[in-house]
Amino acid sequence: MTDPVTIDHQPLAWDAESLWRQLEPLLPGLAVEVVARSESTNTQLLQRLRGAQGAALQDMVLPGRRASDTQPCLLVAEHQTVGRGRMGRSWQAAPGASLTFSLALRLAPPDWSGLSLAVGVALAEALDRAPQGSPRIGLKWPNDLWLDRRKLGGVLIETVSVGSQRMAVIGIGLNVRPMQVAAVSSGYACLSELDPSASAPDVLHRLARPLVLALRTFEHEGFAAFHARYAARDVLRGHSVRSGLIEGLAQGVAPSGALQVATPAGLQLITSNEVSVRLAAWGPTTPAGLG
Repeated sequence: MTDPVTIDHQPLAWDAESLWRQLEPLLPGLAVEVVARSESTNTQLLQRLRGAQGAALQDMVLPGRRASDTQPCLLVAEHQTVGRGRMGRSWQAAPGASLTFSLALRLAPPDWSGLSLAVGVALAEALDRAPQGSPRIGLKWPNDLWLDRRKLGGVLIETVSVGSQRMAVIGIGLNVRPMQVAAVSSGYACLSELDPSASAPDVLHRLARPLVLALRTFEHEGFAAFHARYAARDVLRGHSVRSGLIEGLAQGVAPSGALQVATPAGLQLITSNEVSVRLAAWGPTTPAGLG
């Protein structure tokens, strides 16, 4: 039987055993690992998977590793020192003030489009306790969670092939409590603004199961199951945005998960692997030639 929990250092009360019991029925073979420090949980899991890929090619098992590194793994770092965001950006974190973790698992959806948006929906719904119809946690395409127009967290999804299987590594970074950060254009928000008692372990327990359920739903139904729910939290819709040479009015997301932007040249679709999107202004504006 796979050892369900590996803990290197645990100053915070993560109750990893309880977390494993919640998730293992949904992810058979799951291991939950809590480490005091990691440069990047995504990088650490990707390196492990690439090691498994090399071992498979050589028909061998690497010493000192689990028999199969393609089994699901939830890796939590109390302090992530070189966190990565989308397109190589850095992610600032501090022990106790941030929740940083990655989940590696096999996924085989018919279409991968919109996966980061579906993950964002699952996280926002699990964390937002505002009355129905008045959400405070919004989603900024393609992978950010915002609270009152300030950045609350982000999602980084990377994939790697191991033999015939495609493994996804879902990285999550959330601001839990106030901390000193370098100036960021989007501002800083944390979950303690919604729940003063919020702690990193409590937040992880609150969102882990909804996240796994959302991933299973996405695997079977794709982004269609999340499209309307994303629209209810879309912070870009109706605002002027700029993406590379494209500038116009955000018109929500397409069924594929692409961002729709109305421009003088017509409706443009921006996919998540092309460019970043910046708010040009919060007030809605109509680009020249569109009105």
